[in-house]
Amino acid sequence: MGASSSTEQPASAEQRELENIAASTGALPLLQKSFSNLSDPQTNAISVQTLQQCFHLCYEDPVCESQQKPEPFPRLLDHLGSSIVDLFFLSEKGGINWLGFLGGYVKCCGRMSTSMSLNILLRIFAMAVKKLGLSSNLEFEPDDADCKINGSLLPSDLLLLLWMCWAMLWNVRTLKSSERKGNLLLPDINHLVLSAVVACAEVDSSFDLWNCDIVGLDVQLPVGKFLNWAITTAPILSDCLTQYVNRRLQISVLAEDEAGSSESISGDMSPNASQALLLTRGRAWAISLAPRSTITEEILKLCFSADIVGTDENLLYRSSTHGKGLNRFWSNVEGYHGPLLVLISANSEDAYQDNNKARKWIIGALTQQGFENKDTFYGSSGNLYAISPIFHVFSPSGRVYESHPKPVGIAFGGTTTNERVFIDEDFAKLTVRHHAMDKTYQPGSLIPNQGFLPVEASISEVEVWGLGGKTAKEVQDSYKKREELFTEQRRKVDLKTFATWDDSPEKMMMDMMGDPNRVQREDR
Repeated sequence: MGASSSTEQPASAEQRELENIAASTGALPLLQKSFSNLSDPQTNAISVQTLQQCFHLCYEDPVCESQQKPEPFPRLLDHLGSSIVDLFFLSEKGGINWLGFLGGYVKCCGRMSTSMSLNILLRIFAMAVKKLGLSSNLEFEPDDADCKINGSLLPSDLLLLLWMCWAMLWNVRTLKSSERKGNLLLPDINHLVLSAVVACAEVDSSFDLWNCDIVGLDVQLPVGKFLNWAITTAPILSDCLTQYVNRRLQISVLAEDEAGSSESISGDMSPNASQALLLTRGRAWAISLAPRSTITEEILKLCFSADIVGTDENLLYRSSTHGKGLNRFWSNVEGYHGPLLVLISANSEDAYQDNNKARKWIIGALTQQGFENKDTFYGSSGNLYAISPIFHVFSPSGRVYESHPKPVGIAFGGTTTNERVFIDEDFAKLTVRHHAMDKTYQPGSLIPNQGFLPVEASISEVEVWGLGGKTAKEVQDSYKKREELFTEQRRKVDLKTFATWDDSPEKMMMDMMGDPNRVQREDR
């Protein structure tokens, strides 16, 4: 196998250590097979060009959901594979031997902290940018074991970095091994970029989040602040490199009919295919990048599905389709015992604008269990989300309230009559209150320019997505069928159970219609 030379002479202590580290990640068998397949039997080494081609990523004309479309992005991807190899895989005269191959994998994909993984992503990005001939404000300390980084990113740099991570995941989850090229759809992720801009840069209150040109925005994001933002808001971002490297090595080993579960995208690739929904690919991806939870994989399935619009089994309720109101909502989500994602789009007038222009924003809530028809606080841990125009996650604080009677509607967080998020029973009005009223979720503004006073807004759309997988949906379908059967049975009245006309329900109804106020003496 890859370490065939080790069968001829005892393995060194360094080799044994690297093999143990690779084994701890579960990747050692894959590394051995891929090295055996990629290496030259004569030299027992992999040529640099071969490994660069293995990690090469090429999409000539990506389809973009947003209007932000930096021209250098497709050419940036062309340098991804060579950047990975040049940074981590040491080449000797004959190529990359087993020790260099192991060491390179451990350096970029071994077990490490989230901050170190993000540092590695930034190093690869900076190297690809340099190979492209563009300038970068990132500086790396040479021969530093902790891979310290100085400098800053522009918003346009961050957009390219996030799209690079998306492209790696897209390749992992959608491209079959028999395909050398495929289509790439780039999601609208302005809300993620703006989240980092507000968290890392100095912007004043007049900064217009709704009409912002990301590519032309000239503000610096210090790399230290960016790393803090990524660890808090998008810690799963660093996983994309490991998944990409493993998948490319898998493809180099497995036969075309054994390439795994990835499916080639053949659905609607038009830029507006998913824009009618509140849960677009970009918004779903942002939610999936939050701290890992039971819903991460289900959200990723929506991100990389052939047609997110056609995922009817996951979209349990949509107010514009099923009708507004608590009764319509309840009839569609009742019986679903699994995680639920609720998205709410609303309009509020911007008091800071002279023209009182209505501003649309989207917030969301994740529950780890289904809804219950109760008049008290209940539920396990979940998250609140500011989703558009800016993304932010508010995780549970670990504190809860005692149960109290509630107004009719749906509420998340807060106290009695002072809920942090409250939807009225008609699904017409949304109330968002300051986080000072809330001990359930972490503090922070759910909407831009949110002050201390409650914000009331008109609801334009509500969506509820089931994230419990096939089992939860099958259980709900069975529940609905039983309820329909019971309802049908209750509607049927067997007239044979009534002995005479005087005992029949028809006689009772006619008597009431004739004189409803007539006093009848009860027979004893």
